Amino acid sequence: MEDFETIWRRAADRHGGEAALKKRLTKVKSKRQLMAITDDRWLAEMTKRVFQAGFVWKVVEAKWPGFEEAFKGFEPRRVAAFSEDDIDALLKDTRIIRNGQKIISAQANALFICDLAREHGSAARFFAEWPDDNFIGLVEVLKKRGSRLGGATGQIVMRFMGKEAFLLRPDVNAALIRAGVVDKPPTSKKDLAAVQTAFNDWSRQSGRGLTHISQTLALSIDG
Repeated sequence: MEDFETIWRRAADRHGGEAALKKRLTKVKSKRQLMAITDDRWLAEMTKRVFQAGFVWKVVEAKWPGFEEAFKGFEPRRVAAFSEDDIDALLKDTRIIRNGQKIISAQANALFICDLAREHGSAARFFAEWPDDNFIGLVEVLKKRGSRLGGATGQIVMRFMGKEAFLLRPDVNAALIRAGVVDKPPTSKKDLAAVQTAFNDWSRQSGRGLTHISQTLALSIDG
C-alpha cells in the first residue's frame, strides 16, 4: 500500500503545489461544533441528500426554501407526527419535489432522529461522538436505522454536516485501487474494512482526518 506522502505529493503536483492543494481542502467541524447543531438541521440535511440522490442537485437547491416551509422547518417531532393527510398534502405541494417514497423517507428519518435524541440526548451528540476510525460503522448505522441513507448518501450527509467522512466516489475508488488498498470499487464488508484500515493508517502517518485524506485521494487522480 502506498504511503500518504506519496499520494499527497502526486495530488500537489497535479494541482499547482502544496499551498494550492491545501486551499482545496474543506474545513471540518470540531466535535464541539457538531454537537451544537440542532437536530432539525440533521434531518434537513438527510432529507436534502435523499432528494438529491439520482436527481439534479440544482433543482433541489432551488426549491429548498419551499421544502423548509412544507416540512415545518424539519423539527423532528413534528415531521415524525405527520398524519396520512399531511403526507397526502405534501404529495400535492408544488413547493417541493413530489416523490412519494422520498417524502415518506423524511418522516422515517425524523423518527430515527427522535430515537437518537432519546438514546443519546441529541442526534448531534451521537454523530459528534462516533469515532472517526470506524466511519464505515456509522454508515452502516445510517443504512440500517435510517431511510435511504445507505452508501454514498449517508457519506455525503456526514461530509456536508462537517463530520470527518470519506466519500467513496469513482475518483476516490480509483485512487484506492491505485494505492493497492482494494482491487475493485469497495462494496463488500471485507473491502470496506480494508478501506477503513487504510484511512486510519494514513491518518496516523499524516495527522490528517478522513475528509482531507479522501479529498487528497480524489485530487491525486487525473480528471
